[in-house]
Formats: sequence, structure tokens, C-alpha cells
Amino acid sequence: MNLFIELLPFLMFFAAFAALLRGYPVAFTLAGVALVFAVIGMAIGEFDPIHFRAFPQRIYGNLMEMDRSILVAVPLFVFMGVMLEKSKIAEELLEAMGALFGTMRGGLGISVVIVGGLLAASTGIVGATVVTMGLLSLPTMLKRGYDPALATGTIAASGTLGQIIPPSIVLVLLGDQISNAYQEAQRSQGVFSPDIVSVGDLFAGALVPGILLVGLYIGYQIVMAIFKPESAPAAPAGSQVSIGQLLHALVPPLALITGVLGSILTGLATPTEAAGVGAVGATFIAGARNAGSKTNPRLGQLVSYLGLAALLGLIALVVIANIGAERRLYVTDLGMAGGVLTGALVAITILGAGWSLVRLKRSGVLDDVMSSTGLISAMVFVILIGASLFSLIFRELGGDDTVAAALQAVPGGVFGAVAVVMLVMFILGFFLDFIEITFVVVPIVAPILLMMGVDPVWLGVMMAMNLQTSFLTPPFGFALFYLRGVAPKTVKTTDIYRGAIPFVIIQILAIIAVAVFPWLATGLPEWLYG
Repeated sequence: MNLFIELLPFLMFFAAFAALLRGYPVAFTLAGVALVFAVIGMAIGEFDPIHFRAFPQRIYGNLMEMDRSILVAVPLFVFMGVMLEKSKIAEELLEAMGALFGTMRGGLGISVVIVGGLLAASTGIVGATVVTMGLLSLPTMLKRGYDPALATGTIAASGTLGQIIPPSIVLVLLGDQISNAYQEAQRSQGVFSPDIVSVGDLFAGALVPGILLVGLYIGYQIVMAIFKPESAPAAPAGSQVSIGQLLHALVPPLALITGVLGSILTGLATPTEAAGVGAVGATFIAGARNAGSKTNPRLGQLVSYLGLAALLGLIALVVIANIGAERRLYVTDLGMAGGVLTGALVAITILGAGWSLVRLKRSGVLDDVMSSTGLISAMVFVILIGASLFSLIFRELGGDDTVAAALQAVPGGVFGAVAVVMLVMFILGFFLDFIEITFVVVPIVAPILLMMGVDPVWLGVMMAMNLQTSFLTPPFGFALFYLRGVAPKTVKTTDIYRGAIPFVIIQILAIIAVAVFPWLATGLPEWLYG
């Protein structure tokens, strides 16, 4: 009986895992398995039903206090990503970058990596990025004579950059869980005024590793172009891009990325506030792609782009005014001219937003965006409710103590414990989505690792990179399934697997680099925030 009691938390975890593999809905699986094992715990005297009273407070603390919760940024970032997906920004970027780099060997592959990085920073939605780039770039790469393995591997790897390059939905959810785990770890050690790790810290920590991965991917394209030139041929001469086309494709997403990510990293805005700005900015960009009438399309584009410029102008005024922690723009701080300018920018922003929304509504894009945003956001929060109940009962059954004892018994101390956790998360990433892993696994293992002295930002970045790698690893990587669904029948599944392997090796090397040189993840947050 004692052995059964000790193994009960592990049986609970594996029961949930087995149910998920059978295809049952995630949220209801987590909650259902938790209730079943709560009943088992009550039957053997290991679970007191009074603990259920803590569940409403856990839900209230996570979801209802939206004025303090970072989770409100999730639907805003989802809206931003879905809106940009519908605005054909990927298509324009690929055409412009392909024409710019395509005349050199490997240039089209380099273009795909750059566009993947830009889309990652713009949307943060892996599945949408992989599918979009697969539909747009894979036929072109194959037509120009690219090796199918190199083409598919490049697209799949570039699409997964949305896992690590901020602002990423993965980093938002992971940052929230790491923050909670860090505070719990400190309270367990007797620190009742704990330090806080914000999502902004995790964004800053992930930026350098994300850029490092982009650089390594580009380096691999160059190496393949040099040593295996037939696998990455140059585009035919004559495919040129004008400066105007290049600016039209690059400036709007770069402006949005700068406004959103820059405001977070500089401390000007919280991730939630920046997500709101990003959602509005994405509406302007989508409106510019859909805002023109048949008789005068440039007028619609002009109004939407003026709204985006006005929004960025308001952000610039906030920076210039240096209004500090309150983040409110006082006219008296800027003088009469500043007040007039502020009023004009606000009016243009409202006009541009209204114009863009009306045109997006008429074209049907807004309905699709709102529907997708609602579905994805509801899925995230329902899973969070189920995961909260799962973790509550898991802990009351002694799961925390069991996991802590198991990790502390691993040879190699802290290094061995971190390695085991990373290996388990890597394997789970073959079968479970990052949302389930973030809400179920991280709350269990992160407090224990943090109590062992692991840096929270470094741990969060390592977990994000680890999940990204498992998304790309054959034969179960989710990104490979996404790409298989849109790839032509002439592309074999073995080609996709063969093309992904070199990028998996690059990912592993990047993870080792961050593990050996932790300052790659912790240096920028320390420099920005001390």
C-alpha cells in the first residue's frame, strides 16, 4: 500500500498522458483524470476534499484578476498574429526578399529564414507560419531546383522560430508559469517578499538566442550553397525588386515589431499594453492590404498607413515625454504644440482604425480573425482551468515531494536534474502541444529546479528552445506534420524528415551554447533591468 501511495502521483501523470494520446480533449482530460485520482485519494485517506475549496481561488487568481494578470496579453497577441496571417504579409515579404537575395546561390533559402524570423516576431503562431510559408515558398523553391530536403527543412525550421523569438505566445504562457514557480520557490525557502520574473524578462532573455538561431540557419544555407551548390541554385537573372516594393513589404512589419517589442524591452509598456498596441497596429497593416476600393485602392492604403504612422508617433511622444511609470501622456508636459500634435495623432489613429475595421468587416477578414481569436483564446484558458485542477490534486497527493526527491536523487546534482527535465519535456513535445506542457509539466518541475538555484530566465529560455526542437524532430515533430499537410505529393515524407535533421542538430548546438554560456539568455535582461 505504501508503494502504491508513493506511485500515485506518477500514475496520475501517466494516466493523463495516456488519455491525451487517445485523442480526448485536453482540458477535460486533465480535469477528469484529476477528479478520478482525487476520489482514489479520498478512498485511501490520502486526499482531503477540503482542498477543493482552494480551486476557485486558484482560478480567480489566474484568470479573473485581469488587471494584474499577464494572461490578458494572450488573446491580444493571438489577434495580432491571426490578423497579420490574413493580411498576406508573408506573401509580400517572401516575394520581396526572394527577389532581393534570389540571384545568389542559397539566396532563396536565406530569404525564407529571414521571413520566418520576421513572421515569428510578428505573429508568434508556429502552425500558421509553417503552413503559410509551406504554401507560398515551397513550390517556388522546388521549381527553381532546390533539393526537396533542404527546402522543407528550411521552411519547417524557420516556422518554428515563432516558439523562441518574442513576442511569442509560448513565451507569454511560459513566462507566467515561471513567474509563479519562482515566487513559490522563494516562499518555500522562507522569502515572503519574493522577487518577480516578468514576461518582459523572458522576452529579453529569448531575443539573443532567437537571433543566434536565425544566424545559424543562414550560415547553414551559405555552407550548403558553397559545398553542395546543386541543392541551392540561384534564381534566373532578371527577377529584380524595386526599392519601393522592398520598403512596402518590410517597413510595416518592422515598424510593428519595433513598436511592440521595443516598448516591452525598454520598460515603456507591459507585455499586455504592448499586445494591445500590436493588435491595433496589425489591424492597420491588414487594413492597408484590404482597405482600397476597386476604383481607388491607394486611398484605403494611405488611410490605414497614416493610422499606423500616427500610432507609432504617439509611442514616440510617450518616449520623448519621459512620463515614467504611470505611462500616461499629459498635455501639460509637452506644451501647447505637443497637445495639438497629440490630439491630431489620436484623431488620425481613430480614423485609420475605423476605416480599417470597416473595410476588413466588408471583406470578411474581420469575421475570420475574431472567430479564430476567440477559439484559440478559449482553448488556452479552458486548458489552464483543467491544468490548475490537475496540479492542485497532484500536489495534494504528494506529487511535489515525489518529483523533488526523484530530481535530487539524479546523479550530477543541478546539472543532472535540469538534463532529466529537459529530456522529459523534449519527449513529451513529440506528443503534446506546448500549452499542455507549459500548464502541466512546468508548474510541477520548475519550483523544484528554482529552489536548487537555477536562474529563472535561463530556465525559461532553455525550456522554450527545447520545445522548439521537439517541434522539429522527426518523426513526431508537429511542424513536420503541418508541412506534410501542405507539401506537394511529389515531396516524400522522408525528404521532410531528412531535411529537418540538420536543423535539429543546429538547435541542439544552440541549446548547448546557451547551457554553457548562460549569459546568452541572462545578459540582455541584466543589462536592461539590472
